[in-house]
Amino acid sequence: MATRGRTAQTAVPERGELVYDPARHKVGEYQDMAGPYAMLRPVGGGREWEANPALIRPATPAERLSAGVKAANLRAERGL
Repeated sequence: MATRGRTAQTAVPERGELVYDPARHKVGEYQDMAGPYAMLRPVGGGREWEANPALIRPATPAERLSAGVKAANLRAERGL
């Protein structure tokens, strides 16, 4: 994660980085901060959600793969 001038304890992900939100048990694409919240979007698109920035962490390779497969399956179901 990039620090963007902050300490390592408050590192902010780069826009587009895949992170894991343990509160929702979901991988999301980091968008930006909105007030005290990190804004995440589902892999493959969809409605953003607010996450606690102190809890999110970089997604593991297995979590990235799982999220990518889920997004591909949704696209296939929708005929995209």
